[in-house]
Amino acid sequence: MPVGETLLDLARRDGVRSVFVVGIAKNVGKTVTLRALLEAAYRVGLGVAVASTGRDGEQVDVSDAQPKPRLFLRPGTILATARALLPASPACEVLDLSREQTAAGTLLFVRARRSAYYELLGPPTASGMRRCIERFQELGAEQVLVDGSVDRIAAVCGGNDAIIVAAGAAAAPTQEEALAQIGALVARLRTPAYDASAPALHHAGALTAAGAAVYLQARERRQIVVRDPTQIALSGKAFCNVAARLDLRCERPLRVVAATVASIGRDRSFEPGAFLRAVAAATGLPTFDIYADASTAA
Repeated sequence: MPVGETLLDLARRDGVRSVFVVGIAKNVGKTVTLRALLEAAYRVGLGVAVASTGRDGEQVDVSDAQPKPRLFLRPGTILATARALLPASPACEVLDLSREQTAAGTLLFVRARRSAYYELLGPPTASGMRRCIERFQELGAEQVLVDGSVDRIAAVCGGNDAIIVAAGAAAAPTQEEALAQIGALVARLRTPAYDASAPALHHAGALTAAGAAVYLQARERRQIVVRDPTQIALSGKAFCNVAARLDLRCERPLRVVAATVASIGRDRSFEPGAFLRAVAAATGLPTFDIYADASTAA
């Protein structure tokens, strides 16, 4: 079975209908992972919808003018984007006009009528993305795929959704640093649900380094409970140091199901097989190399 189909099958277990792909940095294979999931959904005949928490599918990155992976959508695919980004040809079927606003105007729900390249531009908030996913499902989508960002995945906290995390050589100057980043990110996103039967201290708002320092100084042994993992405003080594000394928990956990790797970046590359295995070890997740059609999944 192709890696994309294995990954999609893993993500869809237990009835999951929406999948977010997030990355540890830019250019680590998020959109390529999304394309693999999309093609797998087409092959198994799922009615699919796609969205982005930012802008995706354009020919070049607006921030650095570098080429970007395109999104080639087949007929029947539902997408969310701004009217200004719709291709002049072929024609699309507009399904709904959303109340959500994007950086380029009102968000539209559109069905592709012919195969073509499309650009995605999504709502700027996590709550807006949650409403977008719900509308996709109302419009008949069997599988929703989202090119996401870590700061917007609060949209899927506590829901019946799956998250795939992408790591790549573009994220850090050395493999060791890239592994430290992906390991810390996955650990933070997998912050466990709190135990209501055990002593707990509910922290309002974001848990910052300053807030964590207060608990550390007090030698707090109770569970420190935040609303969801996105409320832990710590990353990398800072998160790992705090998590080793405090019992961090959340009210609305996330479901992280897999990792993907891009061993080649613009400025460096890692040995593909070794990087694949190392990411699997650092995260404890089934890990997939979309480019090499390889995985650690059994």
